[in-house]
Amino acid sequence: MRASKSRSGRQPGGAGRVPARASRLPMPLAIPAVLALAFLLLPLVGVLARTSWGELGTHLTAPATTEALRLSLIVSCWALGLSLLLGVPLAWLLARVTFPGRALARSLVLLPMVLPPTVGGVALLLAFGRRGLLGPWLEDTFGITLPFHTSGAVLAATFVAMPFLVISLEGALGGLRPRYEETAASLGASPVRVFFTVTMPMVAPGLIAGAALTWARALGEFGATITFAGNLPGTTQTLPLQVYLLLQDSPEAATSVSLLLLAIAMAVLVALRGRWTGLPGTARRTAAPVTALDEPYTDGPHADGPYADGPDVVDESEPPAERWPLHATVTGFNDLVLDAEPGTTIAVVGPNGAGKTTLLRALLGLTPRAHAELRLGDTDVTALPPHRRGVAWVPQDGALFPHLTMLANTAYGLRSRGVPRREARRAAQQWLDRLGVGHLAHRKPAQVSGGQAQRVALARALAARPRLLLLDEPLAALDQTTRAHVRHTLRRHLEGFGGVCLIVTHDPVEAVSLADRVLVLDEGRALQDAPPAEVTRHPRSPWVARMLGRNAWPGTATGDGLELADGGGRLIVADPLPAGTRALAIIAPEAVSVHRDKPTGSPRNVWPGTVREITATGSRLRVLITSGSAPDLVAEITPQSAAELGLADGTAVWTSVKATETTVVAL
Repeated sequence: MRASKSRSGRQPGGAGRVPARASRLPMPLAIPAVLALAFLLLPLVGVLARTSWGELGTHLTAPATTEALRLSLIVSCWALGLSLLLGVPLAWLLARVTFPGRALARSLVLLPMVLPPTVGGVALLLAFGRRGLLGPWLEDTFGITLPFHTSGAVLAATFVAMPFLVISLEGALGGLRPRYEETAASLGASPVRVFFTVTMPMVAPGLIAGAALTWARALGEFGATITFAGNLPGTTQTLPLQVYLLLQDSPEAATSVSLLLLAIAMAVLVALRGRWTGLPGTARRTAAPVTALDEPYTDGPHADGPYADGPDVVDESEPPAERWPLHATVTGFNDLVLDAEPGTTIAVVGPNGAGKTTLLRALLGLTPRAHAELRLGDTDVTALPPHRRGVAWVPQDGALFPHLTMLANTAYGLRSRGVPRREARRAAQQWLDRLGVGHLAHRKPAQVSGGQAQRVALARALAARPRLLLLDEPLAALDQTTRAHVRHTLRRHLEGFGGVCLIVTHDPVEAVSLADRVLVLDEGRALQDAPPAEVTRHPRSPWVARMLGRNAWPGTATGDGLELADGGGRLIVADPLPAGTRALAIIAPEAVSVHRDKPTGSPRNVWPGTVREITATGSRLRVLITSGSAPDLVAEITPQSAAELGLADGTAVWTSVKATETTVVAL
């Protein structure tokens, strides 16, 4: 097929994203927009136009100006420090904790931004002045007098500037997904350690942006300062107050000092532009050489390329793992009892909303929806906080800390438990080597592939020496080839794990290949808890049957078969259950025969239908057939059979199922 040029004449190739055609700006909007820009720009132009450039140096080096500048820097820096001390915890509280009156607290934070600064100064006088609410007590008890003192200027600047820090940081915290902090807690990190080693580094862009804006606002504060602290040279006369005085005696000098403040403000804005104004994770990162998830998965000692995985290395010197049997009684949304011997891997399956993730979070102690009475070995950990339970969690995307290297990520759990740095890093390197990613120890998460990241996440969890390991769809984000390799690695290393492992999955291959047991949940209840072979042969949940690729029809047993639910007709089976039993009929797609004409002969279950969808599955086709006489049915046939029958979307057909090809399971 011949390639053609676009109408605009742009040649294809390269990054190749063709920009959308610029829309014409309506004149009723364009004119006010231009006027608004001119309104904002004209005062700045006026400052530049009226500045006496020849006397600029003289004006800025005058003793009164340099003293005011020195005092402004002192006041703004102290105001920034006080804002960080008080504002960071306040921002965390507003972003992370739901409490009565949170909306009111947020309004109080915003109030200084909309309050006239002089009114703010009056309010400070009434609170901290000599006749204020706290002023007399501060003076009598501590000898502290805030009005007309440098400390008063600091307090006034903090009052008007701290909201910038709180708002910026609260937005960054709101954009930070809690899974990073929850994962850190599951690795043994206390809340304080999580805050300083995970939360703060990940919201550093928002923190720096808020700190810069807070400092700049404190540097330029005027109204609250002059009202509360006065205008005393060398004590409270900051640079904005100096401008106010110079306007009366030397307008040219006032313009020069104004230009200095303008330059500082512009410098802050330029420094913030694009780099520090994003949410967590949007800061500039070192790009990986190739697209991580598209990189072919390679394994072995001769692997090449930037994302090649090294060989699986097993350290024979590792001491035998401790043994931690599991007993859990879960109540609330989930209602089940779970017992497992050490070394058991349990696959947790069920439809969306069945309570799979809620179960994991209950075992972690992270959700109010369900409560788990949890015993690991001889230790009852029910009353312990998440970081002291010895329960490690690997979320679906791994939640590797983006600011740490792979080695530091893997050593995080050990360091949280007080293991010395050298020993923790040595053990972390051994685990990375075991899982074939030791050569990536000094890379950041953004520089590795999806399969490699999942291996590191697993190494990090195992290195923390957990008693219970929880994996929430650990392979869901991987392509099929990478998933097979990581599944093989995961199976090998779970064999030596001394605790119990729960894996949430929607993949029947993972459930069968990784698990010793399959726990089927629906609406928080356990429908089935059995070995994979038993669940495969006799699924007791329509969802599981369909996950395994089977047709699943619920109903009530009759003397010769099943009365299907919701008026779906009758199904004849070879081995019926006792009449009245709630049951599930399982029909394999390959047991469904498709005909163009009504069949005759042995089939006892025959229905007319219409082809609604045909999809390829390997070398065979799966045909979805709807009928007014029976529930939807999936048949599996060869492409040759489909061609001979002339099947297409909308084709009228007949389907048949032999009674001996149907399995009925009591629910």
